[in-house]
Amino acid sequence: MSEDYTPETGKITMFSTSWCGYCRRLKSQLDAQGIGYTEVNIEEVPGTAELVEKLNDGNQTVPTVIFPDGSSATNPSLAQVKERIAV
Repeated sequence: MSEDYTPETGKITMFSTSWCGYCRRLKSQLDAQGIGYTEVNIEEVPGTAELVEKLNDGNQTVPTVIFPDGSSATNPSLAQVKERIAV
């Protein structure tokens, strides 16, 4: 299912919730750097909470990010995102 959310080159898919402070921080950092992302709220999109659990050993930890190569990271720093998308 994660392949359905694999972003295009230079962007990320970020799974989040409306109340997640770490998600808000990462979004503001991405916006400031001009890095494109698609945000998916796991409380609103059916099946995505289960996908996040699968990527995080059973935990619904956000932000969980999927990179263009199909790999994922949990609560990555801006530097980690930039490194993984080669910005």
